[in-house]
Amino acid sequence: MQTLPLVVLSRVYFKKAHQIKISFKYDNILIDVLRDTPEAKWSQTLKSWYIVNTPIHLKQLFKIFNGIATVNAKDLFDNSMPTHQFPEKRIRQLSIENKNLLNGFYLYLKGKRYSKSTIDTYTHFIADFVEFYNAKDIKQLNNRDVEVFIETIFIKRNYAISTQRQFVSALKLFIVYHPYTYIEDLKLARPKASKLLPNVLSQNEVIRLLSVTDNLKHKTILALIYSAGLRISELINLKIEDLKIERRQIHVKNAKGRKDRYVVLAESTLPLLQSYLNIYKPSIFLIEGAKQQEYSASSIRKFMNTSCKKANIIGKVTPHTLRHSYATHLIESGVGLRHIQELLGHSSPKTTMIYTHIARKDVLAIKSPLDNALELLSKSQKEEQKFLLSSQKGTN
Repeated sequence: MQTLPLVVLSRVYFKKAHQIKISFKYDNILIDVLRDTPEAKWSQTLKSWYIVNTPIHLKQLFKIFNGIATVNAKDLFDNSMPTHQFPEKRIRQLSIENKNLLNGFYLYLKGKRYSKSTIDTYTHFIADFVEFYNAKDIKQLNNRDVEVFIETIFIKRNYAISTQRQFVSALKLFIVYHPYTYIEDLKLARPKASKLLPNVLSQNEVIRLLSVTDNLKHKTILALIYSAGLRISELINLKIEDLKIERRQIHVKNAKGRKDRYVVLAESTLPLLQSYLNIYKPSIFLIEGAKQQEYSASSIRKFMNTSCKKANIIGKVTPHTLRHSYATHLIESGVGLRHIQELLGHSSPKTTMIYTHIARKDVLAIKSPLDNALELLSKSQKEEQKFLLSSQKGTN
């Protein structure tokens, strides 16, 4: 009789919270089970998986390991809880007037129908700015105060240029909402965005990535992202009803910019998709996590990173890399920019144009001078060798 692998559950205080540490010898089946459990996370520091220590999670662990592992949870029942206390959440030091101002700005953004993500981000930036000058009358702030805030916070903390651009965008809206400052909109300049080309996989690398991904759900996720050019947020929000199999389409709803669009459901993904639906039987979301909720984006990034290592793909690769690869491969196969713009859901063709810098056929067809030089050298050597052979005289 085959012995089941042993899983040891123990207490640990980690990430400022009480956790259950999940320890076992390397086992692909156990790893796949934990990857499909969104609440479970891998820690490079602990060199182990862990999950927040709650009775529900403990019961969940016994359930998922039932029949595939022997669970030793003696440490959880024998020891008292660690004495570490949860840290208090930092409360912003704001005057009552400034708190009311920020609440009003939040409602102003909601009234403008910005997305929840944008509202939260912009309100956070303005709250940081207002707190920075909490002791100063908001009405007295000017453009130099903005510069000092950026120099003190953004530059010293090495924030990305894109983050600084978001702050300036938030501030431009704030002074429209609250025009009683000396901050002049015309002098608020966003720093130029970095013009970095996206990382793109070759088609062979994509096939290798899918081939080494053994878990059916994981393989389906990667295949859908690449074959339809989906953002990770679009994939995890897809519902079963959004799958239009007979029309070979996927209905992407309320995507970035609150836009709907249809994308192509690749014929090659249908057998994989059918197997996934038959085995996993999702009820609401196409890709479901625990309790019929959306699958975790962090889980996708985690298992994709593992698959990339197995496929010997070097460099930083994320789910969005597959979307970049999708667009680039379409251009290389001759699909027009206008169609690609619609498939990707870009508002401006300028956004789509970036892929032409990676996939322009006229540039790819140009030979390097080194290749030409080596080719000429090789040709010259062959002709010289041919001449020497043809000029040899026979011997008696």
